[in-house]
Amino acid sequence: MNWDVMLNEGLWINIAIIAGVTIASYLVLQTVVRIVTNRLRKLAKGSRSGFVGIAAEMLSRTSHILLIALSLLVALKVVQLPERWESAMSHGWFIALAFQIALWLDTGVRLWMDSLTHDGKTRNPVTTTIIGIMVRIVVWTMMLLSVLANLGVDITAMVASLGVGGIAIALAVQTLLSDVFASLSIGVDKPFEIGDFVVFGEVAGNIEHIGLKTTRIRALSGEQIVCANADLLKQTLHNYKRMNTRRIVFKFGITYNTPSEKVREVAALVRQIIDGVENAKFDRAHFLAFDDSQLTFEVVYIMQVSDYNKYMDAQQEINLQLLDGIRGMGVQFAFPTRSVEFIGGSFPELTVAGVPKEKPAANQDSPAALPTA
Repeated sequence: MNWDVMLNEGLWINIAIIAGVTIASYLVLQTVVRIVTNRLRKLAKGSRSGFVGIAAEMLSRTSHILLIALSLLVALKVVQLPERWESAMSHGWFIALAFQIALWLDTGVRLWMDSLTHDGKTRNPVTTTIIGIMVRIVVWTMMLLSVLANLGVDITAMVASLGVGGIAIALAVQTLLSDVFASLSIGVDKPFEIGDFVVFGEVAGNIEHIGLKTTRIRALSGEQIVCANADLLKQTLHNYKRMNTRRIVFKFGITYNTPSEKVREVAALVRQIIDGVENAKFDRAHFLAFDDSQLTFEVVYIMQVSDYNKYMDAQQEINLQLLDGIRGMGVQFAFPTRSVEFIGGSFPELTVAGVPKEKPAANQDSPAALPTA
């Protein structure tokens, strides 16, 4: 052991300076982070934006080890160091900052994912998880590549091999990837969400689960229908959950022998009935056409709620009141009838299968029929 070096007074002075500056720098940095964090938290309470709160939580999770490393790097700048130490310090600054930025971004992604599910009702948990994982992979990959590049490692070949490998994997699992990207599209564009009632093709039911590859729908008849995400997005889909109102059109008919005055009263009766039904807004009621066996009325009204059961309750009430009102006016509802008119000639003889033809009564004055041999 070289005791001359150990007994060098200048060395111990430098070590003492480094230790003192490191401790002071660490305390200063910790204090600044705490003050800024508290300030951001106070701003987050009075702000509607969640970004301020996420920024405050990101700062609160600053790594103390990295703060010590930064404080040590600051202290090493105070003393005179050899040239090779200066080069190592420059790399140390970059590595420490890169790790800390990656930790902040990773924390921000986690907090963003938690903010989407803070009420327990995430719109698409699978999509949220996929996006979160992909963003975190990108963050840490970029950090690792930047650190390697700063250390002098040639990352060109590595990036090229990652690209080629990614293309090969994409070609091998292109069917799966199409459904995965369809799931991401569903999560970003949000054509439907869990709990929505949708109709497409011959399928009608409630969205029960949006998965990585498939979407599961609970049909009205009770069974679960599983559809591939890519195939689902290719179809025209009706989302009834997002209806604010319902436009209802229905028709009914009255007989042809109804006087025109009564026909006019029927339209007024329909308006009076619909105006008295809850959640129903009258639009129009018109004598539409001369159809077979009936004078046809077309009625249009707007349901102010989207609930299907409430619509059926309103339609039932309208039908019942219309039935009573039409009968009270002395008007009859039409039903299919056929009339046959004979002009000239005589009615044909009608026979009923299985019924014997009635024979004419015998004439008592006529001679009795003689038996034949």
